[in-house]
Amino acid sequence: MDNLSQKLYEAAKAVLNPRKLTEYAEAGGVGAAILAANGEIYTGVCIDVACSIGFCAEHAAAAAMITAGESKILAVAAVGWDGEIMPPCGRCREFLTSLHPDNRYADVLLPGWKTCALEDLLPYDWKKFEE
Repeated sequence: MDNLSQKLYEAAKAVLNPRKLTEYAEAGGVGAAILAANGEIYTGVCIDVACSIGFCAEHAAAAAMITAGESKILAVAAVGWDGEIMPPCGRCREFLTSLHPDNRYADVLLPGWKTCALEDLLPYDWKKFEE
């Protein structure tokens, strides 16, 4: 594992705080960390609600990044409540690649401490066919 992967893993793990917010909402079961082009790491947690309109930790981290004025992602990692590395779901893959054209090249931390480009997890991205 390289230092960057370890740093992102630790940042994502640090924000984990699984908890029940209400009878209908839980949060913090997944943490995510995004390294933006400005060198800053932005973090976020998932929020799950009974009516399924919650969002993933990667969305929360990306929202923090966008709020800070950044949109280009260099690397991303997500960690489940059990400390296991989780690749982004399909919705997150689409979302992150939509925020900046170069985000398709962002490194994604995968189980087993492997990495790959975000575009490798989204091989038939509809945006590629628009170019």
